[in-house]
Amino acid sequence: MKLTPQFLVLALYASSAVAILGFGKSAYNKWHETELERWLADHDIPYPTPADRKDLENLVKENWDKKVSSPYTEWDAETLQAYLKQKGVEINEKSKDNKNWLVETVKKNWYEAENTAEDAYNNVKNWIFDTWTDSQLKAFLDRHGIPNPTPRKRETLLETARENYQVVADKIGETAAYPGNWLYEAWSESDLKKWLDERGIPVPQPTTRDKLIAQVRRNSRLASLKLKEAQASASASAQAVKESISNAIFESWSDSELKKWADENGIKVPQGSTRNELLALARRNRAYLSDDTISASMSAAYKSATNTAASVYSRATDTTYDYGQAVFDKAIEAWSDSRLKAYLDSRGVPVPQHTKRDELLAKVRLHRHKAATGYGAWTFDTWTYDNLKKYLEQQGTKASSAASSSASTSREDLVRQAQEAYAAASASGGSAYASVTSALAKATDSVKSTTFDTWSDSELKAYLDSYGIKTYQGSTRNELLANARRAQHLFLYGSAGPTQTMYQKVKWCLGWMYNQFAFRVGLAQRKVEEMGDKARESAQYNYDRAAEESREAVRRAEENAKYGYDRVYEEGKKGAHKVKQEL
Repeated sequence: MKLTPQFLVLALYASSAVAILGFGKSAYNKWHETELERWLADHDIPYPTPADRKDLENLVKENWDKKVSSPYTEWDAETLQAYLKQKGVEINEKSKDNKNWLVETVKKNWYEAENTAEDAYNNVKNWIFDTWTDSQLKAFLDRHGIPNPTPRKRETLLETARENYQVVADKIGETAAYPGNWLYEAWSESDLKKWLDERGIPVPQPTTRDKLIAQVRRNSRLASLKLKEAQASASASAQAVKESISNAIFESWSDSELKKWADENGIKVPQGSTRNELLALARRNRAYLSDDTISASMSAAYKSATNTAASVYSRATDTTYDYGQAVFDKAIEAWSDSRLKAYLDSRGVPVPQHTKRDELLAKVRLHRHKAATGYGAWTFDTWTYDNLKKYLEQQGTKASSAASSSASTSREDLVRQAQEAYAAASASGGSAYASVTSALAKATDSVKSTTFDTWSDSELKAYLDSYGIKTYQGSTRNELLANARRAQHLFLYGSAGPTQTMYQKVKWCLGWMYNQFAFRVGLAQRKVEEMGDKARESAQYNYDRAAEESREAVRRAEENAKYGYDRVYEEGKKGAHKVKQEL
């Protein structure tokens, strides 16, 4: 066959089209078999063992889009709505429950295009470190004998980690395309859980170190995208603040001061210019405002706008996390001693006999970020009557059978019997213990989805009592259920719920930056308030979701105050006020 120039040109176009449309090699085509298996395991996708590489690759291919390129296709309607609100997309009443419309609209407003997601996994080192703290970056470098950069700033730490990522992997004989646990060797289990807690990502229950790492690893890309969007929003807000500040500075100057500033910066001023023309000329050349032609204090304040977004964001993250710690510390003070011991037992922390209450509280605070692991007597805590009865029947002991067969047996009696059966099996070990843990593993999955739904009001009140949460006459069932679920979340995860979103933190950053700039340049209070309004208005569409979550938080706090969370709520208001003052 003769290859004509026209044929070659067509072939070139065809190959380009293949690349553009994504029909070329995917990132996972170059992965090692262990990386394919790791990705499938991380995303809870079963695969045969042993398996042929081609079979593994096909499994990854089948699930790639819905796990990587378009993860929102698996979201429920509520999550899709929340994402669109965060993006400032209006949802009418007709469309809010239309799953197809919601998915398509999220797709149009997603963080990145599908081909960009594909490219990202060809260069994992470019984003895998984005959400690490400075100390974690430093620990990674220290662990692998890499000299810390000078100056030791976040940007240089990130750059050094990225430059040495492949070098480290090659040195220790590990794969780097979809990294294994080696990347998180310097992270403690508390570090892993804290990372998940800060981003509102559920911790696997029961958990192990491997499961924690898998959860962090598979959510790192999305966390990186969210962080970059938040930083971009903060940067845009900083620019809006800079413009507001510069406008106020120009407006506060006299005509002669405006002309003098223009002359000093080589800006030609047409003869006979009016004040409005002078102001317009100054605004067009506002970049010169950061020069030495203004006072040193004013210049320093103005220049700081270029590097505040990331540092203030970090500060806001730390502050809100400290606030969450304070709420947890206050809540556990109302827990019963048995509840405190169960919390420690669920995390494998030994509790000596006759341990005093103060010592129990100290241990719980110390191990707040330790993930619950395995099974124990505490596992039965939230099981339904039917689940408990079925479990006891399976154990086959006389006491268990008697308890499960009696119609008058209460749920509390069943819990006690189940705990005793577990304790006996645990003490004897061997096949008895293996059998009971296997039964627990199977039963726990079926319990998760129905927790509390079938409980009576009296059972819910008894459960809340162990957390020191008082219930009052007239409490509705929905209020009891909401309090029970919050208490359970606190026990399982060491937090009352997901921490504040990045958008809330960015919003705080905006207010903090504005106040810093405004007061440093000595503006009048009236000007400060006027520009604050303008800055907030310019950024408001970015923070719709934050506002809604804030209202929801207030509603929950008020509900808590009414039904037994008085002290926690008061502490929360003080903490929130302190955060606002600091920022």
